[in-house]
Amino acid sequence: MATSPTVLADSSHSSTPAGIPASPATAKIPLVPLLAAVVAGVVIATIGVSAAIYYLLHTGRLPMKSSMEKKTEATVSAPTKAVVLEPFLVNLSTSGGSSYLRLSLTLRVADAGEKKDARAKDEKSESDKSSDESEAAIRDTVLTVLGRQNADELLAVDGKDHLKTAVKAALVEHNPHLKVTDVFFTDFLVQR
Repeated sequence: MATSPTVLADSSHSSTPAGIPASPATAKIPLVPLLAAVVAGVVIATIGVSAAIYYLLHTGRLPMKSSMEKKTEATVSAPTKAVVLEPFLVNLSTSGGSSYLRLSLTLRVADAGEKKDARAKDEKSESDKSSDESEAAIRDTVLTVLGRQNADELLAVDGKDHLKTAVKAALVEHNPHLKVTDVFFTDFLVQR
């Protein structure tokens, strides 16, 4: 009985059934490059999302809740009221003396918070008298500023802006108790 040595060697090392092929030992998944790729992907995704949020916040497309709360607190902390003055009709300082200005204006004034619902009627009547006096002082100051104006200066591109700053500065100087925050022209007509 002679057997061939190759057949015996093949049959002694083979432990798998005849129908299933043997799996190679080099078919393992490389773990280090796979982990490096996953970490790199997470880092790139984090940078991309952070950049998108940064862009949206700084362009105003994604409003921040804390900045909106600060804005509402700022408006609540300084209440204002509107003081509507009757129209002014003033001769302007021109050489011919034929130019005039018709102007209606409204002042935004910081509210002092002195008015309360629990005041007595006599205190209200005193405050009405003081408001009439303060309105007269405001009108006097505005008339003084308007009388110094020239028609050509008022009709210039930035003439209204200069007039607003002059009126506001004069009101602050002559009426220090009055906290004027803004001046609005509701009617503005210059006649030459």
